[in-house]
Amino acid sequence: MSFLANTPKPPYYAVIFSSTRTEGDNGYGAMSDKMVELAAQQPGFLGVESARGADGNGITVSYWESEEAILAWKEHALHQVAQRRGKSEWYSKYALRVAKVERDGLFEL
Repeated sequence: MSFLANTPKPPYYAVIFSSTRTEGDNGYGAMSDKMVELAAQQPGFLGVESARGADGNGITVSYWESEEAILAWKEHALHQVAQRRGKSEWYSKYALRVAKVERDGLFEL
């Protein structure tokens, strides 16, 4: 699996989640894996790219066909459980941004 998501021609949407983790795993790793697996099954999901540094700072960008698909994912019951645990256990701070992708490009050797 490539680190870079294989997205279609624009327009599409990006959900950008930047965060700082708290200490300890506390079930975070398993839930994170489950969220990627579950998101991939949702209508309108296009892909995801994610990275986290040793300092606990990370960014995850998920790509979606529409704002409706993003809202449906936000409202998914298990995703809401993860959101609550994120606020109470896993993140000391985070930012969430939604953007419409109007242009993109890919360089490959």
